Amino acid sequence: MPRVPSPAAARIGELIADERRRRGITQDELAVLTQIDSSNIRGYEKGRALMGIPTLVRIADALKVEPGMLLDGVTVDMFALPAEDGRRRA
Repeated sequence: MPRVPSPAAARIGELIADERRRRGITQDELAVLTQIDSSNIRGYEKGRALMGIPTLVRIADALKVEPGMLLDGVTVDMFALPAEDGRRRA
């Protein structure tokens, strides 16, 4: 199983996928609407990558939601990655 960059990436990806499905939009359609490659959309939704703010805003605009909605439940602690020894690091 691929390593998730952070719990934040996983949560944001889940929110994007849920909203996309709720609106009846495919990943390929979201890619066209945002001008983001569909492989990147898939990666974001699976929590494999964490996008920057401009990309988050483009996705939110395409889904017709406020960008903050795609951050619901995300806390600053979720951005910390586990160190190799299992301890959390910033």
